Amino acid sequence: MCLAVPGKVVEIFEENGLKMGHIDYAGAISRACLEYVPEIRLGDYTVVHAGFALSILDEEEAAKSFAAWRELQAAAAREGVDLFGRPLADADADADEQE
Repeated sequence: MCLAVPGKVVEIFEENGLKMGHIDYAGAISRACLEYVPEIRLGDYTVVHAGFALSILDEEEAAKSFAAWRELQAAAAREGVDLFGRPLADADADADEQE
């Protein structure tokens, strides 16, 4: 399963001749190659697949994706599972937190 969760570019650097970046996913930082989106700038949002940034999203589009993500998490929690279908330890408490 591939989830296209946007991340914010917080650092751009060159590594071995390639444009690279650090991408912030709500506090979790990962590296990605930015060669497919050469026009990307600090603060832009991007979607990364297999370590490569594939597109640039504006902040409004990223916000829509985050809202859809939260709705998906809440729907899963109401069913007593996480996004991967694993049972929640305390399904009732988690469902209340998501709403």
